[in-house]
Amino acid sequence: MPAPAVTKRPARRRSQRAPHASAGIVIEAVAPAVDDGRFPVKREMGDLVVVNADIFKEGHDVLAARLLYRPVSGDGERKWQSAPMHPLGNDRWRGEMRLERVGDYEFTIEAWVEVFETWRRDTLRKRQAGQDITSDLAEGAALLRRLKAPAERGLRSELRKLLRRVAAGGAAAELLLADDTAALARACAPLAPAARCARVYPLVCDRVRARFGAWYEMFPRSQGTVPGRSATLREAEARLPEIQAMGFDVLYLTPIHPIGHTHRKGRNNSLVAAAGDPGSPYAIGSEAGGHDAIEPALGTLDDFDHFTAAAAAHGLEIALDFAINCSPDHPWVREHPEWFFHRPDGSIKYAENPPKRYEDIYPLDFHCAEWEALWHELERIVEFWIGHGVRIFRVDNPHTKPFAFWQWLIARVRARHPEVIFLSEAFTRPKVMHYLAKIGFSQSYTYFTWRNTKSELTEYLEELANGPGRDYFRPNFFTNTPDILPEILQRGGRPAFLQRLTLAATLGPSYGIYSGFELCENRALPGTEEYANSEKYEYKVWDWDRPGHIKDVIARVNRIRREHPALWRLDVRFLPADNDQILFYAKQDAAAGDLLLIAVNLDPFHVQSAFVDLPLEALGLGPEESFEIDDLLGGYRGRWQGPRQWVRLDPAVCPAHVFAVRRGGGA
Repeated sequence: MPAPAVTKRPARRRSQRAPHASAGIVIEAVAPAVDDGRFPVKREMGDLVVVNADIFKEGHDVLAARLLYRPVSGDGERKWQSAPMHPLGNDRWRGEMRLERVGDYEFTIEAWVEVFETWRRDTLRKRQAGQDITSDLAEGAALLRRLKAPAERGLRSELRKLLRRVAAGGAAAELLLADDTAALARACAPLAPAARCARVYPLVCDRVRARFGAWYEMFPRSQGTVPGRSATLREAEARLPEIQAMGFDVLYLTPIHPIGHTHRKGRNNSLVAAAGDPGSPYAIGSEAGGHDAIEPALGTLDDFDHFTAAAAAHGLEIALDFAINCSPDHPWVREHPEWFFHRPDGSIKYAENPPKRYEDIYPLDFHCAEWEALWHELERIVEFWIGHGVRIFRVDNPHTKPFAFWQWLIARVRARHPEVIFLSEAFTRPKVMHYLAKIGFSQSYTYFTWRNTKSELTEYLEELANGPGRDYFRPNFFTNTPDILPEILQRGGRPAFLQRLTLAATLGPSYGIYSGFELCENRALPGTEEYANSEKYEYKVWDWDRPGHIKDVIARVNRIRREHPALWRLDVRFLPADNDQILFYAKQDAAAGDLLLIAVNLDPFHVQSAFVDLPLEALGLGPEESFEIDDLLGGYRGRWQGPRQWVRLDPAVCPAHVFAVRRGGGA
């Protein structure tokens, strides 16, 4: 019978070695994070970013953790900065970092076993139980001898003195178990290796304008006084003091480029233009140039530079429309026909959104054979306008262009110009809107324009303020646009305009109006949300002081926004009101001691009243405390006490209260 075969134990490979104990530390559920770090979190300059994570390990070791973060720039990564993390209970930890520069950041988390603190905790328990701790004290002294104190912190001599006193005998237990000794040990390098989170999380820090601002949209050609003629940019400067007086921060210009002639649209979007019709500024390109040129009727590039400087002198930042549309007369059609879609007969296809047809626009083919040249040309266009002082771009219909293009373009532009802001005008499906925000857009248009009822507004704002998008989706609440005159504005008259102004400006940190809103302009093409005689297709001359305007109220609302930090962020708390026509909510900045209570009548036709409930403790108010309310819109002042109050709103007078809460005083 043959001898049994001897099986040799295979040599242990390096990958099969037992992991170090620190590998047992789990770091997970890091927040904030967008898709677990696939996309960056968005914050603004000066923000204190709070980072939370679950950190735990098998057994009962005492853990410590720190938040690591650093700015990342095009010239390379910078040194990690660190901030301690503190346990919140139930293995949840918290750390904070302050953003001190605009640009890209990244952060991660390290955790380790506090070997000395674990020993100290266990030894204290043994001592309290009356057990012999002689051996434990020797172990503690050995741990101290292994500590490495950084010389620059002056701790080495302190550690040596402590060890000499312990070696001398006497009060070894008191010395080793003292709080001061524990603090000294924590100040030294950890004895156990750190475990680092497997992922580094990206974060984008924008300037504050990416979150907070009041936008005013206008067609520069309609700012003049001569019927049937375009205003020039120099003439349009006459409107700047008035726009400044209304309190706006951003002046958004619809396209200012040359307008094509072929298939030019006429008044009210008719297919045939009459003599003198200027066409839609969204049909870009003519013999005068393309996206890097100025429509001759508006002036020259020098005029644009002058306009931009004049706007800045009035406290207004220019936002430019980036509409990637080409008229059949655009220079690119002649110079780069390969950038466009072609029919079987070789002719170039115009834009369609069936059943709508846009014969005056040729869309670009972002996936054509020469796509790289096209993409770089569009990047050049953005850089061109940055060179002329533009730092905000409102992007027209980005959802009809490839996601990959926007991710590429925005990343490249922001690497050179981190202060640039991109606003996405994508009235489309929610997931598409959110994905555009994830891949780089700084702000987004929203569905606010069509949210009118109490339930609609409450549900939508709760989603924006508290849903997963809060870390990357910055809403801009436009009340109207050149393409959208909502039904409530068509029907509700001046009260509806005041209602929507108050809602947009107090619910959202960024909001906008399209010019004519201040005049309560509400004439629409029957059965549509389109403006009648829209200035998209004709020159307009407006009487900016016509009766019924609300310029003074807009100025008051924007002044309230500037003076009250509670309105600088999206956070909102909806409060009970026993009338579905009354929306009642609180905006609060606890750090600034700023509390606003806002009630809006959603019915533009009738007086509405309601009993409203105040969660006094949550708002930082005592149950017996008396407080003054100052209506910043209507001028009313009164005093409230207790959790239940009554409000009455007459839309013919003012459809909203914006109460500033002033604490103190007797009942």
